[in-house]
Amino acid sequence: MSVTGDQLRQVMSRFATGVTVVTTTAGEHDHAMTANTFTSVSLDPPLVLVCVEQDTSWHDSVTAAGVWGVSILPASSRAAAGWLSTGGRPLLGQLGRVPHHRGELGVALLDGALATVECRTTQAHPAGDHTIVVGAVVSARVDERPDDALIYYRSRYGSTR
Repeated sequence: MSVTGDQLRQVMSRFATGVTVVTTTAGEHDHAMTANTFTSVSLDPPLVLVCVEQDTSWHDSVTAAGVWGVSILPASSRAAAGWLSTGGRPLLGQLGRVPHHRGELGVALLDGALATVECRTTQAHPAGDHTIVVGAVVSARVDERPDDALIYYRSRYGSTR
C-alpha cells in the first residue's frame, strides 16, 4: 500500500509543532516565510535545520545568501505567521507590516520573538520536493517574557495555553 501526500499531511496535522518565521536576504530585499519544520540537529557544534519547499523564492534566496534567521513566535504573533505563510504575497516589502530588527548577520529578526537564532548554511540536502537546510548557529537570544508559544496543530494556529 502506498501513502499519498494528502494522507501524510493529515497524519502530520496531528503533530503539534512550534511556529517560526525564517528570514534571509537577496540583494537588498528581505525574504521571509512561516515554518514549523525547524529543529535542533546538534548542540556541539550548535546546528539547526529548516525544511524548505524547493519552488519558493525563500529557497532560492537562502541558497544564494547562505545566511538566515529564525524567530520563534509567541501566540501574539499569529497575524504575522498567517501573513508570511500566504502564497502569492508581494515579494518586495514582505516585512513591511511586521515589526523587526537586524541581527548580527544582517537578516531580519521579528520583534517580540520568544527566541531568535542566526545561522550560516553548512549543508543543504535535497529531499523530495523540499531541501533540508542545515545551519551553524552564529548567535542565539532568548526573551525571558512568560508568553505562550504559537503552535500549529490540526492545520490551525493555537497556543500552548
